[in-house]
Amino acid sequence: MQVLVLYHSKGGNTRKLAEAIAKGVESVKGASALLKTTAEVTKEDFLNSAGVIAGSPVYFGVMAADLKRVFDEFVSTRKKMENKVGAAFTTSGDPSGGKETTLISIIQCLLIYGMVIVGDPMDATGHYGVSCVGAPDEKAAANGEKLGRRVAELCGKLAS
Repeated sequence: MQVLVLYHSKGGNTRKLAEAIAKGVESVKGASALLKTTAEVTKEDFLNSAGVIAGSPVYFGVMAADLKRVFDEFVSTRKKMENKVGAAFTTSGDPSGGKETTLISIIQCLLIYGMVIVGDPMDATGHYGVSCVGAPDEKAAANGEKLGRRVAELCGKLAS
């Protein structure tokens, strides 16, 4: 069972958080993470995945235009994504830099695609998804792993 970890990253911080999330996906028996940038991802990656965990740096309180472009271009897959698992993550340059609004902007797209949305688990932050300021520290990376694991476990439960 494949889980797509999709991200846009200019400076590398969002990539590092995506890698931690992919590690969490891989920790679940039978799950594999497909780590792709917005420049690399294909419609087939979406369709062949049981879940999509999408991430972006905060740009003016919303996701990066390149991640939005992917959702716009792949709209033809929308009805085929129904009931797959979706989750979000983000990085910012400031503690109050719009992380929650960015997560919500990603979640809106996942909802429009008909996906079942999960936030990070209660033993992480129990909120909209994983976020951090700058590069993920040990706690943020651990929370990323927990989110990846949660999505993969739910994908497995929905498949059975």
